Amino acid sequence: MPVVRTSMEAGQRKVRIAVDAMGSDVGPEIVVRGSIQAVRDMAGSVEVVLVGNEPTIWAALRSEDAEGLPLVVVHARERIGMSEKARQAYRRKRDSSIAVCASLVQTGRAEALVSTGNTGAVVTTFLLNLGRTRGIKRPAIASVIPTSEGQCVMLDVGANADCKPLHLYQFAQMGRTYAQLILGISNPRVGLLNIGEEPSKGSALAQAAHQLLAQGRDQLNFIGNVEGRDIFGSKADVVVCDGFTGNVILKLAGSLASFGSRAIKREIQQSLAARCGALLMKPAFRSLGRRFNYEEYGGALLLGTRGVCVIGHGRSSPRAIRNAIDVAARSVRSSLEDSILQIIEADRTVARPIEAQVTPSVGP
Repeated sequence: MPVVRTSMEAGQRKVRIAVDAMGSDVGPEIVVRGSIQAVRDMAGSVEVVLVGNEPTIWAALRSEDAEGLPLVVVHARERIGMSEKARQAYRRKRDSSIAVCASLVQTGRAEALVSTGNTGAVVTTFLLNLGRTRGIKRPAIASVIPTSEGQCVMLDVGANADCKPLHLYQFAQMGRTYAQLILGISNPRVGLLNIGEEPSKGSALAQAAHQLLAQGRDQLNFIGNVEGRDIFGSKADVVVCDGFTGNVILKLAGSLASFGSRAIKREIQQSLAARCGALLMKPAFRSLGRRFNYEEYGGALLLGTRGVCVIGHGRSSPRAIRNAIDVAARSVRSSLEDSILQIIEADRTVARPIEAQVTPSVGP
């Protein structure tokens, strides 16, 4: 089942979330609509700060009859485009909607950021404004993936194209904490993505990371290498990889899901018998579609930073925006960052000697 919840749990405190209204590929109206869904569905537990061009946002709010809802508008003069280079955009556009959102979190006027904008710009801006969690070498983007028996979290899926073994070890620590607190898995199994099960398989990075993870087996519940075919087979609850590989897999999986849906629809149209069968199978198709629909998972969480940041797809629907806000709110309430910090601090005496024993670092 999808990780998102559709109703407010009793006793939840209100969380204030800054939402980048200008990041969407399909216009700020979609972001506004999703934000309205969020504050209505989670009545009393979420307040949304919409950041961007103020007249545009207010026009969208008026068209949606949002009067009286816990929505605040903060003006930002600039917008960072999807094709802009992250560091250049950060330096040149200090009043962008992404930068203003990050500033709101940094100064305590919001507790989390949600954006469907330029991923590199979001990561760079958030990291430079708030910094890393103490002890974390590299932050990672964690994405929830549906599996045959539930779901797993894969990281990194885009923040770090090049990694060292210690980075992957810390991804495992953060991913395991995420799986426990957000997915509700009591003792998550951690797997290292590789081209074979044997420790000797794969690149120098994979072999060194396996050695590091294996020596921390008791702390991580490390089950060894997992292959691409194992991701959707529920073999592991946390799948660790470098950001280049993870991003390719994530986009390929999304493309295959879309291709499969279109192919099934074409086949159904080929005959009357197929159409009749499809009518009988409609509830199953609907359930399967929800399970593999990215909208139900909201967005990917940036782990290893001081503060909560959720990054959504550029073409996110209102439903996806609503669920991204829900993921952000639950991450704040679960004190995910504090839990990661505690794990890193507790394991520091383990990680340092282990790091010294493995193959020299791979990548920059």
